[in-house]
Amino acid sequence: MPQPPLFAMILVAVAGAAIALQSPINSALGRHISSSLGAATISFGVGFVLLVTVTLAYGDGGKLLGAAQAPRLLLTGGILGAFLVWATLYSVPVLGVLTLTAVLILGQITAALVIDHIGIFGLAAREISLPRILAALMVAGGVVLSRY
Repeated sequence: MPQPPLFAMILVAVAGAAIALQSPINSALGRHISSSLGAATISFGVGFVLLVTVTLAYGDGGKLLGAAQAPRLLLTGGILGAFLVWATLYSVPVLGVLTLTAVLILGQITAALVIDHIGIFGLAAREISLPRILAALMVAGGVVLSRY
């Protein structure tokens, strides 16, 4: 059964707000302990404990064993997530939350254009169209306006 797009959009918008809040929280933790890498480690550790608890509460703990048979490339998401957390908590004092978020979204949109075009990891390929390029350029304009 297809999921309603409106719910997904609201969910992602709330997640986006959480990312905007996460960056200054993690940055403040990094300043408090004098280590941006340490703060990223703590952030992931707390998130890990929460996710394990929720996974077990939902009865999906046994499904974690399936990761042993997964292609190794599919296990790299955590590396990318760790880099994201560290990069944002390192950069938020330099850029501010608005510019950091705008640049983050620009990077996501640029990569998404390529990912959609190629159709990697079983996703349906989608053409790079003028409206999609204009959307990326508008976000790039937002980056400029947020900073200068």
